[in-house]
Amino acid sequence: MVYAVVRAGGRQEKVEVGTIVTMDRIKADKDGNVKLAAVLLVDGDKITSDAKALEKVTVTAEVLNDLRGPKIVIQKFKNKTGYKKRQGHRQDLTRVKVTGIK
Repeated sequence: MVYAVVRAGGRQEKVEVGTIVTMDRIKADKDGNVKLAAVLLVDGDKITSDAKALEKVTVTAEVLNDLRGPKIVIQKFKNKTGYKKRQGHRQDLTRVKVTGIK
């Protein structure tokens, strides 16, 4: 069993070949593929966490689609002053499918 922990948009995700991951928006190359930086690699009983060894590891993924996350509402209110503020936000996301770990 081979899996890796990759850095994906400020977070870390555990991925195997075929895993679909939603992460912060990233740009793909002209073929629609991206390379993700590995933080940890597990290959059976062998665990690799050394930075120099992980530079040789490539985790490739195919971009499935770009989407937007759910809307969150930010509200501020101060009592007795009449101050109210309302703001919304939707994060830009990318859904990718891991195609290879080498």
